[in-house]
Amino acid sequence: MKPAETAKEPLVSARNVHKSFEALEVLKGIDLDVFSGEVVVILGPSGSGKSTFLRCINHLEAINRGSIHVDGEQIGYRFRNDRLEKLSGNAIARQRRKIGMVFQQFNLYPHMTALQNVIEAPIGVHDQNRQEAIAYAHELLRRVELSDKADSYPSQLSGGQQQRVAIARALAIKPKLMLFDEPTSALDPELVGEVLATMRDLARQGLTMIVVTHEISFAREAADRVVFMDGGYIVEMGKPEDVIGNPQHPRMQAFLSRFL
Repeated sequence: MKPAETAKEPLVSARNVHKSFEALEVLKGIDLDVFSGEVVVILGPSGSGKSTFLRCINHLEAINRGSIHVDGEQIGYRFRNDRLEKLSGNAIARQRRKIGMVFQQFNLYPHMTALQNVIEAPIGVHDQNRQEAIAYAHELLRRVELSDKADSYPSQLSGGQQQRVAIARALAIKPKLMLFDEPTSALDPELVGEVLATMRDLARQGLTMIVVTHEISFAREAADRVVFMDGGYIVEMGKPEDVIGNPQHPRMQAFLSRFL
């Protein structure tokens, strides 16, 4: 049974989300629900708004209109005295504790080993017991098949290995939701497969994931739903076999013709 059929409330709920950068309107009214345990892959051409939408989910970008709720909390804002007001930086940081994010660039601390990168947030931000954080970090490095690289520095790792450390680092805060923003776009082609294999394993383990990617094979194999964005809108959404296997919208058909 699909997660959407078992969950009463979505883990992520976006309603009428608008985002502009000065005169450029990037998101033009996005509505999307994502349920616990679901893997949703967002496809679309460059400039379609997909990465901006992902960044809005954890308030790296503030929306101009609409709302985004994660685990029942409105991200970035709260109602007080019947008015909507912005949250403080500390309150937003607390909300982000339930959201892990993996970026296009690995953004690892170059002066820290893989293990040190993974434990940095749990210890430095979340005040977790050091020994517990280290034990969990070793478990995460094992899950991403980097047990033997715990003491290696980023400069000693391949791009694929660095991205897998970045995934372990995002998982270290034990998030309810994982966001992936084109996690393979900065990798050489021969390294893409190892990162996608790690992400497939996470999907099989039931982690709730929203993934922005151009990797059609990953969308077909790992996604519960595929969302296609174009021009700031969601123009098609459904099961992979429908959206990829039998697309209805001309823009989706044109997009897929470049890959298939």
